[in-house]
Amino acid sequence: MSEATRTDKTEGRPARGTGLEKIELVGLGLVVLSLGLLIFNPGAISGLFNSMVDRAFPIIVKVFLTGTVGVALICSVMMGRILERCGFTDALMRIFVPLTRLIGINPAVIIPSVYNILGDINAAGRIAGPILVKAGATKDEQKIAIATMVQSQQSFSTFMFGLIALTAVGIRAYVIVILAVFAPLVIVPFLLRHSIWRDTKAVALGDLPRFTPTKAALPTLFGAAREGAELLFLLIIPAVGVTYALIGALDYVGVWQPIEAGMSALLNALAIDPATGMVSILASPTLAMAQLKDVATTLDPRFVVGSFVLGASGFPLSVLFGQIPAIWSEATDLNEKEALGAAILGAVMRLATAGIVALVVTPLLL
Repeated sequence: MSEATRTDKTEGRPARGTGLEKIELVGLGLVVLSLGLLIFNPGAISGLFNSMVDRAFPIIVKVFLTGTVGVALICSVMMGRILERCGFTDALMRIFVPLTRLIGINPAVIIPSVYNILGDINAAGRIAGPILVKAGATKDEQKIAIATMVQSQQSFSTFMFGLIALTAVGIRAYVIVILAVFAPLVIVPFLLRHSIWRDTKAVALGDLPRFTPTKAALPTLFGAAREGAELLFLLIIPAVGVTYALIGALDYVGVWQPIEAGMSALLNALAIDPATGMVSILASPTLAMAQLKDVATTLDPRFVVGSFVLGASGFPLSVLFGQIPAIWSEATDLNEKEALGAAILGAVMRLATAGIVALVVTPLLL
């Protein structure tokens, strides 16, 4: 056995050979680049680091640590656990089993979306993810659950601000709500089950376990609060930090601005207000809807509708690229790559939905 092919028994991997591996070439390139920057442009490294910190700081500190979002997340986990303890999940199963049997899919697929509408997308993953596993959902069904969940708004305030904006431009809001909030609960699983992820099966109610915990009320409350805090500090804040630090790095090297400009052009083509649409994608759909209600009367009604449909979703990017992969890879059988792929597909479908509802449906409602 040659030196290049022998195995390091202590590590279970090939031992170091004499030739350079691809990753070592990358490492050498980074060493040369770092030395060059230190000699010719020493401020570049510190500038890159500062750009990453400046981009991540306001989101982590002002939004999650000292703002209301962090507290709201803990409360949303508590609310979800209380609902679960009071038989909410078992009641949903009874409602959705007949419908999902027609589609040919596990009824647990719809549960994350419902918890998301009532609470928070992060709480939905932590609570509904294990429900999918307990219900025997396949990996394809778990992916469908994520893609469907991304079609729902994450907070009640997003929904209410959006209704105010729709009312301001004279749109029949109930039609938009039915098409944008409730119809995707059925349409998205149906489309994905018959196209991409076909390893699904209908489940009879009698074959499903009970999902209502038997833990006492007070332990449920305190346990949920602790679970929410763990979710915030150990998963969400690190995921948000990674996402926004990368955006800061891209911005520093001059790559992010063209990406942002391209996204604005796409939103405009889909009849989504670029200003509030970018806020939904990059920062917060709730903040975007709060801004939309103030400027709705100055916009084309189609753009108001498109912005509302986009806001009632699983955005911003930090949720799609950071929080969903981190939470769902822990709570289900999926790995981070699979969870991320499902989230991205769901986001693309939501963008398409926003454009279709804005450009095709809205003119019929005016």
